[in-house]
Amino acid sequence: MATMGKYCKAYPIKRLREFSGWTEKAENARKEKQTGADGKEVDMIRALTGNDYLYLQENYAVTDGIFKDENIIFDQVTPEWIAYCHEALKFEIPSFASTAKESADPQG
Repeated sequence: MATMGKYCKAYPIKRLREFSGWTEKAENARKEKQTGADGKEVDMIRALTGNDYLYLQENYAVTDGIFKDENIIFDQVTPEWIAYCHEALKFEIPSFASTAKESADPQG
């Protein structure tokens, strides 16, 4: 089952591609239904274009969708990537999402 993170933010793929260490796992892009020449619908991996948006997750991975463990396009999380996210993309994780561990005890 897909895991929804606490926070992600959509960015145009062209901004992400500006990072010097950017590599894409395009084979992990979402699948879309397309009609073949025979008229049958088939699931095809979509081609990522310069007009697409991808999601930067709280763990600094980039996905083609809101779930942090599906359709992972970029996962080479390095200090340089994190710095790029903060400085160039102005990515900030809100305090509500930065808690590493939630309390299991509702009393506190």
